[in-house]
Amino acid sequence: MGQLTSAGHELTPHPSDADVIVVNTCSFIDPAKQESVDTILEMAEYKKTGRAQRLIVAGCLVERYRADIQKNMPEVDAVIGTNELERITALCEGVESAPNPFEPYLYHDLTPRVLATPRHFAYIKIAEGCDHPCTFCVIPQYRGKFRSRRFESVISEATRLFSQGVREINLIGQDTTCFGEDLGMKDGLATLLARLAQIETAQEKWVRFLYCYPNKVTQRLLDTIAEHDALVKYIDMPLQHASAPVLKRMKRGASGDIFLKLIERIRRTIPGVAIRTSMIVGFPGETAQDFETLCQFVQAAQFDRLGVFSYSDEDTSASFALDAKVDARTIYQRKRRLMAVQRKISRARNRALIGQEFPVLVEGPSADSDLVWQARLSTQAPEIDGVCYISDPGDRPLNKGEIRTMRITEAHDYDLTGELIDLAAEPVSRPELVQLSVP
Repeated sequence: MGQLTSAGHELTPHPSDADVIVVNTCSFIDPAKQESVDTILEMAEYKKTGRAQRLIVAGCLVERYRADIQKNMPEVDAVIGTNELERITALCEGVESAPNPFEPYLYHDLTPRVLATPRHFAYIKIAEGCDHPCTFCVIPQYRGKFRSRRFESVISEATRLFSQGVREINLIGQDTTCFGEDLGMKDGLATLLARLAQIETAQEKWVRFLYCYPNKVTQRLLDTIAEHDALVKYIDMPLQHASAPVLKRMKRGASGDIFLKLIERIRRTIPGVAIRTSMIVGFPGETAQDFETLCQFVQAAQFDRLGVFSYSDEDTSASFALDAKVDARTIYQRKRRLMAVQRKISRARNRALIGQEFPVLVEGPSADSDLVWQARLSTQAPEIDGVCYISDPGDRPLNKGEIRTMRITEAHDYDLTGELIDLAAEPVSRPELVQLSVP
């Protein structure tokens, strides 16, 4: 989007108004592939009914099924893979340009960019690719080997975003905890976080990072998070399972007991930390006993947030060749049961917050009703965790993007309700920011 706008093109969130439609796709698991294909076909209709002259498909689906898309989807005028993003302007203008097969793509602080998020939070990708051999995952095949952005490039981009009024930055990558290793840095992520926390801003800021690999969570990293107020007390650490035999077949190693010791160390080092994880149920060879081990582990760990994914048997993943596949009905039942275990844990942990007061980032009207505004605790990551509903805004007007103080009054399974209790007005920065709102 940044490249297109810098070349003079106008972006629109309405496909009926577009001369060129770009569908950015995912092909990680079956539901993502299906959603991508459905969206391509839906957008193709606008070539018949709207202004659209060209339809371009981008992203991971192209890396995986380039020839199939070109052969079976005549509606698609061009495709662009994950390492060819510099071709986007030429392709939108109908000019064929040769891809660069030697240079894996990695954006930097001078790459033109348009924020597709609300103005108060943003994502910064600090690395691309992954070197881990997890048998269920196809990301390394399409994203390539792990490569970090330059340290100062990340700092420069974060500084600019904060100066534009962004209040919360979320660092992402396929493996954020390896940041800097390929550049010879030791404790690269901890060093980066400490530097980001020290960027001077006119108002309070939040810095979060997502996707920890468990054996990369060092004491230095935990100490750094605990030390700086601007670093939110939140650890997102996808563990995938707790049964040692399943983890071994996943080529991740460790066990539930090892994870419990790590979780205890995280909580001891960072008071008030929220821990999020995700699990895969139905991995090939997962027995009833393995699943019981997983349920007992989740009960013991008492995660603040947990997502459960059904195993997706991807034909290019190493796990595709494993035996003892679990049938779809069993996978579905195991997913429901594990989520039921977590729902009780989440409700109990939320109830323990009633009566307490926390800073919240005001997001704006709820998607369910314009009459109810919502906010987030620092321990609620955008777009994936629960939210806080504002039952009483107090005497001050509500403004998107301000950080206020909320007293929690009600607890639900995953969300919270509360009243704003602070009295002093916080100045809200409103710089002009080039931005696209996407539904």
